Amino acid sequence: MLQISHNKNLGTSTITERMPPSPIPETTDRWIGWRASYVIFLLTATPCLTAPPLSIIPVIEDGMTTEVPALKDPDLWIRHDLWVETQFDSDGDGKKDRMHVGVTRPRQTETQGLKLPVIYISSPYFGRTSSNATDYFWDVRQELGGEVPARKIAPPTGYRGVRPILSKTHVKDWLPHGYIIVHSSSPGTGLSQGCPTIGEDNESLAPKAVIDWLNHRAPGYTSLEGNQQVKAYWSTGKVGMTGTSHPGTLALAAATTGVPGLEVIIPIAPNTSPYHYYRSNGLVRHPYGYLGEDIDNLYDYVHSGNEARRNYCDAVVRDGDMLTRFDRLHGDDNEFWRKRDYLLDLGPLKAAVLMSHAFNDWNVVPEHSNRIYQALKPKPVTAKIFYHQGGHGGGPPKTMMNRWFARYLHDVENEVESGPRAWIVRENDPRSEPTPYPDYPHPDRSPVTLHLVSGSPQRGQLSLERVDNSNHETFVDNVSFSGSMLAQAEWTDHRLIYVSPTLKAPLHLSGTARVTIRMASSKPAANLSVWLLSLPWNSDRNAKLTENLITRGWADPQNFRSMSESEPLTPGRFYEISFDLQPDDQIIPVEQQIGFMIFSSDRDFTLHPTPGTRLTIDPNATSIRLPVVGGAEALARSFESRSR
Repeated sequence: MLQISHNKNLGTSTITERMPPSPIPETTDRWIGWRASYVIFLLTATPCLTAPPLSIIPVIEDGMTTEVPALKDPDLWIRHDLWVETQFDSDGDGKKDRMHVGVTRPRQTETQGLKLPVIYISSPYFGRTSSNATDYFWDVRQELGGEVPARKIAPPTGYRGVRPILSKTHVKDWLPHGYIIVHSSSPGTGLSQGCPTIGEDNESLAPKAVIDWLNHRAPGYTSLEGNQQVKAYWSTGKVGMTGTSHPGTLALAAATTGVPGLEVIIPIAPNTSPYHYYRSNGLVRHPYGYLGEDIDNLYDYVHSGNEARRNYCDAVVRDGDMLTRFDRLHGDDNEFWRKRDYLLDLGPLKAAVLMSHAFNDWNVVPEHSNRIYQALKPKPVTAKIFYHQGGHGGGPPKTMMNRWFARYLHDVENEVESGPRAWIVRENDPRSEPTPYPDYPHPDRSPVTLHLVSGSPQRGQLSLERVDNSNHETFVDNVSFSGSMLAQAEWTDHRLIYVSPTLKAPLHLSGTARVTIRMASSKPAANLSVWLLSLPWNSDRNAKLTENLITRGWADPQNFRSMSESEPLTPGRFYEISFDLQPDDQIIPVEQQIGFMIFSSDRDFTLHPTPGTRLTIDPNATSIRLPVVGGAEALARSFESRSR
């Protein structure tokens, strides 16, 4: 531990190491609490140090920081917590909310006056979360357009009234490289005040306040209610943010405020719009693995904050805003969702941005990062994107993150802002070895439309030429069958599927496929699901994610005019609806066929109405537009026989 010795005659303070008091407290929590209280004393002392400032940090090799041996010993790290005051009162108690912040920094920030930049992670998960959240999901067994079954409200999440270390994430990875690591709990979670809102302004302004504190523009306090201030005298003021999933979301949220000092963000699989997380093109759609979850469930899951303000937050945020305005009946977009969409808040953003996502992330689907990246391209900021072929999570290689942090936090001239704008992990490559591309989507891609040749209830064909189909094709909704079962079926009345010729050359798809479907329904409402497949289906349990599914999408036919207004379908009448599938970048190997499957209820994502709705497709007016690198010529070559 650290000991401060004062010399009144010389007006100096010396900090030395000594062992903790004997005996050491019996429990780790008590030891942490003892150490935290000691460090609070240290923090409130005015550092006036006899040792010269440390000048060997950072150590740079090949444009990256390297580990500094003097910073590697965890026993010599200083850990302490505090509360940063924000400029909002979201829990209605008449006082500005304070955010709970944890700091881990090298001893040399005290003993040698070392100042370092900060890597900062904010999360709603550092406090307790509900352990049985799935028990309180919405019942997906629901008739479309009918009454929404009531949801049983989850019991309150337990409140952790002690002062733990918020998190140890990123500490071992980055502190020895010459960074201070800061964590904070988002509003209404852990020991932070306020209400969770799942995307409203308070969740952007909270990390902004922490960054302001790191730049000496906002007050920090040693306690939740007290007035004894803590200064970030060890901070250079340069801050980078990262995190996976919700923490990645909050990194983007902070950047949308334009807060000075936030130099770079690396959001990994961020949820950039709760609407795009819980809805698709007017359709109620759930994240994979969380069937029945909606925004109010997520609120309950993370709401672990001050018990005294729980009832207020529940009444105002969950019951008064979410449950009355999120429109689980129709799935339409509206102002409730738009005020939580970070795409609409990018104006003030100044930080450099490296988006990171997976093409097979069916929890936070890949459009989340792509929509932000595409919107940032025209802006005067550095923006690049990293995509891999796995599932939820998984950030860029550490070397790539290192170069970005070194460039923007240590001012290392390593040229990360130049060169390729997109880095994509190819299908059989390790995540540590992405392939660089000029941009995403690939600049050489162009849209190619494939038309349908009837074939139900077996398999139809995909053709580069328009074919005159004399008959409409019909299938029957039945959520009992999974999408994978329908894709493998040789003959079924529960989907339509159209396949391309067998590929004789690899086919590179890069970007967003778009479908246009002319359809009629036997009922006023129906689910509509589309899968783009690589066939034949590999049923081996060890098959890669990319071997069967290329991409997919969902839509509500009732939103054929607008995503913000549903119109009940007239049974038997044909409607045309066009929508994008999820973005992708995949090289389809030879001997595979591209499959275009249309079905209704997707049992892993959509509501589950009673089977029996009949959907009729007009093949002459239905097509899929693929983003093909090399365009129509490349696709035609892939379809040609070897004898030519």
